[in-house]
Amino acid sequence: MMDLFEKCFKPSLASELKENGLYPYFHALESRQAPEVIMEGKRRIMLGSNNYLGLTTCPEVVEAGIRAFEQYGTGCSGSRFLNGTLEMHLELEDELARFLRKEAVVCFSTGFQSNLGIISAIVGRGDYVICDKENHASIYDGCKLSYGKMLRFDHADMADLERQLQKVPETAGCLIVTDGVFSMGGDIAKLPEIVRLAKQYGARVMVDDAHGLGVLGEGGRGTASHFGLEDEVDIYMGTFSKSLASLGGYMASCNEVAEYVRHNSRPFIFSASITPASCATALAALRYLEKHPELVDRLRSLSAYARDGLRRERVKIIESTTPIIPLYTYTVENTLTAARKLYDAGVYVNPVLPPATPPAECLLRTSYMATLTEPLIDEAVGIIGSVLGEK
Repeated sequence: MMDLFEKCFKPSLASELKENGLYPYFHALESRQAPEVIMEGKRRIMLGSNNYLGLTTCPEVVEAGIRAFEQYGTGCSGSRFLNGTLEMHLELEDELARFLRKEAVVCFSTGFQSNLGIISAIVGRGDYVICDKENHASIYDGCKLSYGKMLRFDHADMADLERQLQKVPETAGCLIVTDGVFSMGGDIAKLPEIVRLAKQYGARVMVDDAHGLGVLGEGGRGTASHFGLEDEVDIYMGTFSKSLASLGGYMASCNEVAEYVRHNSRPFIFSASITPASCATALAALRYLEKHPELVDRLRSLSAYARDGLRRERVKIIESTTPIIPLYTYTVENTLTAARKLYDAGVYVNPVLPPATPPAECLLRTSYMATLTEPLIDEAVGIIGSVLGEK
């Protein structure tokens, strides 16, 4: 019998990159998640965070977490299904449902788990789920956990989506799942066309709005709001770990679908609930966003400012209208070398490598937050231009 651990001892890309000083992962923060951070002993401008609204350092949000620790202790010690439901969990679900203009919300322990729990519960044996090829990994894993058949369509290709819909038998249920804002490219789903095709073929629509909440739509309500399609999308999924500055995830839907998921989703039933502090900070961040919708406008303005600066520096970017601005680097070697140079010069960005991209389409993902300032962006863009600008 072959040793199960044999693969663990073989040379790997990770070990090779460590030897060459190009390993880009697990850099340790020594400060808060903010526009400027201390990372491994040095100041860096943070252009690699999903803290889009900058609320991880908001005094009201931090204070809410402290109060929750004092009132409820450190954890819930069980699942929502049994002993792990706090009154505050229900409060968060009710307020988020009102904000998103849906009848009900179900909270999960993480965003990744939300997709696992929703898709595996809703898509049963004999059903179909159709995915954009650039959907998040958690959507793919949710499809694998379900008993349904998964079909994929080329990214943002509505003709290919229709071809996949035509493969679904009339006797089968079908769910179309798409990211709202795609996490690597920063582009927005063609939701009006997806909704039109779903209606034509009798499918349901689910939008992963992890990178859309707080970024798009009226007051940051997300992708469906951005397009005026809140009543046409059946399920929203999102996270608390990005714009809402906490940890956890959610599903928003009609009452009947929410109730079905509560009683049939194994990842929901068999996981501990989000901690009191995580719940309290997510709720405080949501309330802060409702009081300060101008944060969304500020985020949009700063993202456009950064985009203009990168163009002036002749840095080749993937065009978008979101706070995610990818920079073309093409090869793995170019990407890792550029990421290292930027890191050493004081700018933190995220390298994106295969399998997240095709081998010749690697990139550096930059992302922006509403608490950045124009001078900080100018400094970061200047450094990026010195490394990646076309001379």
